[in-house]
Formats: sequence, structure tokens, C-alpha cells
Amino acid sequence: MFNQEKLMHFQVEQPSWSYYMMRRERRTMEEDQMERIMSLATQSAVVIFSISSTSCMCHAMKSLFSGMGVNAMVHELDLDSKPFIRLLGNSTSLPVVFIGGKLVGSMDTVLAFHINGSLVPLLKHAGALWL
Repeated sequence: MFNQEKLMHFQVEQPSWSYYMMRRERRTMEEDQMERIMSLATQSAVVIFSISSTSCMCHAMKSLFSGMGVNAMVHELDLDSKPFIRLLGNSTSLPVVFIGGKLVGSMDTVLAFHINGSLVPLLKHAGALWL
């Protein structure tokens, strides 16, 4: 025999129209934020995204580029811009550096490039360094 109660117990409620619209709006908002990041990242040859100007890592990153003669554009992010930060990476990986509009990475990646000698050619190719 077919038991209607058991069938109803296992039925899954279909998502509503508002569920799909909320997902679409969230995706669109994330796409807009990613476009904003890319727009900001291409405004200069070297772009640094940081949480706060008081961050010692951000200061070290700016000092590194300044000491090399590179004028980096720094964008300070608010602590309440978590979706924006999530698109760049988790908060422990900030500051994040873009060179020539391409994501290079966090401080440890930039320092690794500097130590192995590949940072200067990357900066020259992006037009941030003229030597």
C-alpha cells in the first residue's frame, strides 16, 4: 500500500521566487564589488588594498615600494567592508597588492618576489619602475 503521510514527510519544499531573487541580487552585488576591485586595481601600476593605514604590514609594503622609487596607490578599506575584503582574500592576507592590474598577492608573496629578483622585472613591465 502507498502511504500518503510518508510521502509528505519526505517531500522537500521548493525554493520560493524570493529565494532565487535574493541569490541573484547577492551574486550581482559580488560581481559589482569585483568590478570595483578590478577598476581600482587598474588605476595605477601598483595598487595596495589595506585595512588601516596604521597597519605595520601596510607601512612596510608602502616603504618597500617607496624605497624602490615606485609610487603605489593605496586604498584603505573599512572594517565594515567585509564582502569587499572577502573578495580580495581573508583579513589576515591584507595588504593585497596588484601590479599592472594583476593580483600579485599579500606581503609574503611580494617579499618572495623581491628576494628572488622577479619583483623588479614585474614592476618594469607594468611601467611602475623606469630603471
